[in-house]
Amino acid sequence: MIIHHFEETIGGRAYQIEVTAVSNRWRAQLRRGPGMPTAMMPFYGQTPDEAARQLLGWLSLAHQRVAAANATSARPSTI
Repeated sequence: MIIHHFEETIGGRAYQIEVTAVSNRWRAQLRRGPGMPTAMMPFYGQTPDEAARQLLGWLSLAHQRVAAANATSARPSTI
């Protein structure tokens, strides 16, 4: 089995991604450590790069939303 590995940093956090062939497409998911389950759905693409890019795009969007929510809750009340 061929496994492609990608490592990216989003919002100061390192992510390790594994991409494997499934039928006629590629599946990207976060790399699991020993004894570490993952509940995140995989992302699929026609190439390993495309599948990894889709997963990274989702992670970036999730990080932006969390950062925006934290910034909003950290603002002092004007009431």
